Amino acid sequence: MAVAPRLFGGLCFRFRDQNPEVAVEGRLPISHSCVGCRGERTAMATVAANPAAAAAAVAAAVAVAEDREPQREELPGLDSQWRQIENGESGRERPLRAGESWFLVEKHWYKQWEAYVQGGDQDSSTFPGCINNATLFQDEINWRLKEGLVEGEDYVLLPAAAWHYLVSWYGLEHGQPPIERKVIELPNIQKVEVYPVELLLVRHNDLGRSHTVQFSHTDSIGMVLRTARERFLVEPQEDTRLWAKNSEGSLDRLYDTHITVLDAALETGQLIIMETRKKDGTWPSAQLHVMNKHMSEEDEDFKGQPGICGLTNLGNTCFMNSALQCLSNVPQLTEYFLNNCYLEELNFRNPLGMKGEIAEAYADLVKQAWSGHHRSIVPHVFKNKVGHFASQFLGYQQHDSQELLSFLLDGLHEDLNRVKKKEYVELCDAAGRPDQEVAQEAWQNHKRRNDSVIVDTFHGLFKSTLVCPDCGNVSVTFDPFCYLSVPLPISHKRVLEVFFIPMDPRRKPEQHRLVVPKKGKISDLCVALSKHTGISPERMMVADVFSHRFYKLYQLEEPLSSILDRDDIFVYEVSGRIEAIEGSREDIVVPVYLRERTPARDYNNSYYGLMLFGHPLLVSVPRDRFTWEGLYNVLMYRLSRYVSKPNSDDEDDGDEKEDDEEDKDDVPGPSTGGSLRDPEPEQAGPSSGVTNRCPFLLDNCLGTSQWPPRRRRKQLFTLQTVNSNGTSDRTTSPEEVHAQPYIAIDWEPEMKKRYYDEIEAEGYVKHDCVGYVMKKAPVRLQECIELFTTVETLEKENPWYCPSCKQHQLATKKLDLWMLPEILIIHLKRFSYTKFSREKLDTLVEFPIRDLDFSEFVIQPQNESNPELYKYDLIAVSNHYGGMRDGHCMCQAVGGACWGVIRTFPVSD
Repeated sequence: MAVAPRLFGGLCFRFRDQNPEVAVEGRLPISHSCVGCRGERTAMATVAANPAAAAAAVAAAVAVAEDREPQREELPGLDSQWRQIENGESGRERPLRAGESWFLVEKHWYKQWEAYVQGGDQDSSTFPGCINNATLFQDEINWRLKEGLVEGEDYVLLPAAAWHYLVSWYGLEHGQPPIERKVIELPNIQKVEVYPVELLLVRHNDLGRSHTVQFSHTDSIGMVLRTARERFLVEPQEDTRLWAKNSEGSLDRLYDTHITVLDAALETGQLIIMETRKKDGTWPSAQLHVMNKHMSEEDEDFKGQPGICGLTNLGNTCFMNSALQCLSNVPQLTEYFLNNCYLEELNFRNPLGMKGEIAEAYADLVKQAWSGHHRSIVPHVFKNKVGHFASQFLGYQQHDSQELLSFLLDGLHEDLNRVKKKEYVELCDAAGRPDQEVAQEAWQNHKRRNDSVIVDTFHGLFKSTLVCPDCGNVSVTFDPFCYLSVPLPISHKRVLEVFFIPMDPRRKPEQHRLVVPKKGKISDLCVALSKHTGISPERMMVADVFSHRFYKLYQLEEPLSSILDRDDIFVYEVSGRIEAIEGSREDIVVPVYLRERTPARDYNNSYYGLMLFGHPLLVSVPRDRFTWEGLYNVLMYRLSRYVSKPNSDDEDDGDEKEDDEEDKDDVPGPSTGGSLRDPEPEQAGPSSGVTNRCPFLLDNCLGTSQWPPRRRRKQLFTLQTVNSNGTSDRTTSPEEVHAQPYIAIDWEPEMKKRYYDEIEAEGYVKHDCVGYVMKKAPVRLQECIELFTTVETLEKENPWYCPSCKQHQLATKKLDLWMLPEILIIHLKRFSYTKFSREKLDTLVEFPIRDLDFSEFVIQPQNESNPELYKYDLIAVSNHYGGMRDGHCMCQAVGGACWGVIRTFPVSD
């Protein structure tokens, strides 16, 4: 329907079917233009300074408009316009919805439009004309909004539908862009984002040239990255990442590309740097480690086979390097990182993860190793990341390679977990249901909380069966696993090296190598030694000697597990007991230490220090010789192999005065000052004033000396009662009255040098059994798997709560393999730990390199159409060389059709 024409600024507009028909009155020629938009069709009327030219242009426009007239819609009435703009579903009063587009309209123009439609007269002089937002712009080149514009004073906001209505009815000033803004959702509020964030995008290698780009607060960092890649024409195969320069001038990585600009706290005018990964897999921002400063130009231009790359040993980090090399040679996982599939699956909000940092650090390492541009790389950044999230790996101590691999797989899984919010899953027992049903339910429950490339590649399923020994209740559950930790068949025998000390002083100590039961007793060791020596086990005492003293004297019923492989075990031939029994005629066994007096650095040299030396002895003393002189003579006999007797020239009768004093007691008793004369009764200490008897228990069974010396002879050493450590004299305290007595032989330095032969004292002979090496037959890997699936009884420290008995029971447990993963990791448990010992099992394990068949161990019904389902080829092996205290880890990996040894390079200055 046609409406009356409207005069405006020298132009006469007549709107019909929402398309303008233009006529020229010719009174006010103007040079600006107005554009009216409806969908994709636009009609433009231009008034030039020349009326004739203007008339021709208008005539052409009218002809075009009339040709299209059948397709036009009628211009609604003023009341209808008001309702559609203000009150309708598309009007200003509608609520804000996040993500919608709203448009800014200059307040003066909108007020004029309101006056026009509310006046009710379409011929009114208040006709607003084209929408003109010129007063809202700072300039007409970049079309940036002025700062500090206020809604209601400078502009009004219209939803997208209302804006399009007004533009189609009145048009938009030519050349002006629409001012479109998004509705964003802030905490507890929704608002139109009038001022978007303007970021300065630059490249890392061209910081002088920037691109100013507007982003909504709700745009993701991924949108910023995509925009930067488009602006800088980055190739699709190139890796890029963003850094934000903060107010302090430092750079912060924008890790999570899924968070918004608002969450990343980016502000207008902030510099965003896009970094591109180099061809060798490194980032320009990653500074070379100090150990790479010696790299030559030849190394910089190196081009080798991707994946054949060493890792520098940072100091006891061979365990980490070996695990990394093994994992790097898993094709599925390495391709996953090389193809950047991990970028879309990084989980930065997983409370169990490492905020994606472990996954990114490992990805950087893989890309460097597989770039083919490195002979070796320094895993310094990765090591710091591991230490940051797992404090046990801080520093440069030795660790187990499998422990690092376990942590890394778990960290990668949580960093790449596709499940963003884990739901609660209740574990259900089989309760008599078929295994297939229970296993499928368990796997689905596992995937509901754990879904990552690690699960897809490395996770399998166990079947665990527990049987109560009392009520017979059977509990069946299915549990996921990431690797198999299989035990090695353990030998029930062990080899112990001991030194046998015979009573015959003419015989030297003998070194023996004995094969004894691992779970045997000390008596078993004596029986084994008896077969070599011919000495009855009842005549043997076993001791642990450490630092010239008895660390422990073993009883026959004690377990052999209390003896460590590194212990120095001495077995003494004795003829009695170490405990004195009243009324018994057996010899008494006395522990004897050797000490040397050394003058202390004192101002008057009045104090003498005592230092233990040599090997201690267990000496059998007959009861009838249990005096100081008798003990002295027994010790002289036992030491005769390496202690020489003084000759006649060395005899010293002393003067008469000394003889008179010595006649009081011809026997050298306990002494602390090196004198051969007896101390006063109050200084006798353990002797309790008795100077002619040994200060032992049961003094009533010890008689006086039976061999008074015919004449005074020179004494080579003195005797002193000491404690079990041999470091101090015994006292008469109640605690020590009933303690085992120990005797110390104290030597003066000159006497020891003259009469004591240290070389002969340390001499020993090796028995023929020392050359014996217990042969260990190699075991097959299948034997380890069989042992893993064997029924076992739970230990007392780890009982099972039976839901039927309502008690903790030592149930029997059996593990079976139900489902195996695509990549199977097998951990050989070579380190054995007990209460008393730790050892590394050096049993050789044999396995095939190709077609290792596990089908006999998988109890899940197998697919007969795919017989290769459970056959595995070897990818890599992490080897540990050495023992418990030290060693070295090395990786051997299969590359193509050949093996390669991937070494760890030592630290260099």
